[in-house]
Amino acid sequence: MLSVDIRYEDGREQALEVAVPAVIGKDAECEIRLAHWRVGRTQARVSRLGEFLQIEDLGSLLGMRVNGLRCAQHFPLLATDDVTIGPCRLRFRWVQPIRQEQAFGSMQSDGTKIDLQQSTDTVAPEIRSELHAELIALLDVRKLDLNNLPEQVLKSKAQEILREILARDSRGLSVAQQEQAIDAVVSDVAGLGVLQPLIEDPSVSEIMVNRHDQIYVEREGGLKRHSVHFVNDAAVRTVIERIVYPLGRRIDDASPMVDARLADGSRVNAVISPIALHGACLTIRKFPTKRLELADLVRLGSMTQELGHFLSVSVQQRLNILISGGTGSGKTTLLNILGSQIPHHQRVITIEDAAELQIGHPHVVSLESRPRNVEGNGEVTIRDLVRNALRMRPDRIVVGECRGAEAIDMLAAMNTGHDGSLTTLHANSPRDALSRLETMVLMAGKELPLLAIRDQIARAIQLVVQQTRLPDGRRMVTAVDEITGLESGQIQLQPLVRLDQVQGCCLPQGLPPTFLQSWRMSVTSGELCKVEQWFARSGALN
Repeated sequence: MLSVDIRYEDGREQALEVAVPAVIGKDAECEIRLAHWRVGRTQARVSRLGEFLQIEDLGSLLGMRVNGLRCAQHFPLLATDDVTIGPCRLRFRWVQPIRQEQAFGSMQSDGTKIDLQQSTDTVAPEIRSELHAELIALLDVRKLDLNNLPEQVLKSKAQEILREILARDSRGLSVAQQEQAIDAVVSDVAGLGVLQPLIEDPSVSEIMVNRHDQIYVEREGGLKRHSVHFVNDAAVRTVIERIVYPLGRRIDDASPMVDARLADGSRVNAVISPIALHGACLTIRKFPTKRLELADLVRLGSMTQELGHFLSVSVQQRLNILISGGTGSGKTTLLNILGSQIPHHQRVITIEDAAELQIGHPHVVSLESRPRNVEGNGEVTIRDLVRNALRMRPDRIVVGECRGAEAIDMLAAMNTGHDGSLTTLHANSPRDALSRLETMVLMAGKELPLLAIRDQIARAIQLVVQQTRLPDGRRMVTAVDEITGLESGQIQLQPLVRLDQVQGCCLPQGLPPTFLQSWRMSVTSGELCKVEQWFARSGALN
């Protein structure tokens, strides 16, 4: 039931209890009847959306105001919100709040099962939302810079203010419930809010906030709906701002999308309204706390020991390698691991949109692009960084991901003495990767003929490694192709390794790499013997 407190302009007060949804108007059939000529027949409707209330105008001439501002729709509708319709001021609150635990273990309308992780928050969502709104208002009144306050200081201030609020009005909560409410609301305004336990959970590899009340997590390659949620959209926006502002990035109506990172290197992407129609969206891709090595990929079944050894020697022998794959296929992880195979006496320059590479190498310089500022100035693109890296005496250049015009500078670097460079891009196969690379070079606007672009690609890159995320969630190297040159205007690819569906691992194909002969001068006999034996077992060297 919904409790409605009505105060008329002549001072009269009225209290009602109605069911939701409830229509407000002067018509006799309205659940909340306001018999006045300044009220429409059916002027507004209060309805339930998720765990909260929403009020919307039904197209009346005079409209409605919420907290003094005219609006057509307001969500979430809190007990502290003043709704003015005609000569009346109304406030709404639940008599029996929706029980959060009813959602645990239930099936959604689309058949998605909610993750059965029992929440410890037994405080009604409506009370938690009220406290959140009052806390933000008081923090603003006290002129505290929320984005620049240290997390512990902000938590301490928030706890102090919330205890003052609950001392004035306990909302019928016991002492234990008050502490639960304080913890829940503080988590919404400080740090990463309700996401903090998920960030600290090593079994969670990705966190997806579709909207404030819908959070999904990935564990072992599978997605599940999580039981916790933010109190409202403002809480999600607060978390996003606390992530991006310390990095010198911004997110607002003029710039509603941003890429960023957490202190532990986790990748963050955020989108807010008006681009995100249902409220702020946040995607966090976590990386393992322990830096993975080739042996770990072998243990996890991502590749065989022989393939790992072949790729390691390829990096040491300064082959230019392109790693391709779909979203979440493990390209960045493989790039980190291959980068750690670079000899330690060589200087490595890494270039990224949002710094996330964690190459296990003692001589690394990391560069990160920067978006334009509020005035539209100060932008530093990946293409600018690739050009600058050429003046930094690099032995190897590692570009986290090629997405656009920077591809032409990356190819130029590979073709001008910086052998052994690494990069990634999104593609479904080695052949698709080369087609995408051609398109990116064309995006540079140099008006180069396609034949010249293909010639540059064929000369720059020696290996294309395909990383794939399988239907069961496993991430594997499924193909390795060698670029052998240009013939009849087409880049020639020689399949070296392919995933054998029967044996469940990658095996060599019919022909050995053309560069094996050149390795004889620089690769130790033992390492070369392992590579040759692997290809020989498949009949490639016969």
